Amino acid sequence: MSAKTQKWVTLGRVSGVFGVKGWLKVHSYTEPHSNVLTFRAWTLRFEGADRVVDVEDGLNRAGAIVAKLRGVDDPDSARSIVGADIVVERERLPPLGMGEFYWADLEGCEVRTTGGVALGYVDHVTATGAHDMLVLPGKPERLIPFVAGRIVKHVDLAERVIVVDWSPDYWA
Repeated sequence: MSAKTQKWVTLGRVSGVFGVKGWLKVHSYTEPHSNVLTFRAWTLRFEGADRVVDVEDGLNRAGAIVAKLRGVDDPDSARSIVGADIVVERERLPPLGMGEFYWADLEGCEVRTTGGVALGYVDHVTATGAHDMLVLPGKPERLIPFVAGRIVKHVDLAERVIVVDWSPDYWA
């Protein structure tokens, strides 16, 4: 896969500085949150540039994820990368079981009703307290709960289509 077609997945964001030895607070988008630490190399995407870094150590401290990166050894160095997105190549993610999907793989899929009505394309997926939601842009924005079986009837990643039991009149 060429660099231009490489699919990147955002695993989290550097959210702050932790301590005086260059440790970073990490807001993880992975489930469980500590899974972000299973990747020993991250690409930090910040201010239009990518920087590959090695993760020396990481901890889950009472639900907060903190990480130590090689070469980031003081609070000033750590502060300089606060706000960076943590991304990895899609192919580095582990394979999933039947009926499981990475959110990144759902982005760009066309969403159709069981009756064949096109509802739009998935811009992104977001978590709520109850369910993950497919977000389809428009006026107004359409939110469809990702509830396999009950609402989401079929996902065909090869065809890039998601079939849902959802009325075109529903806006959430």
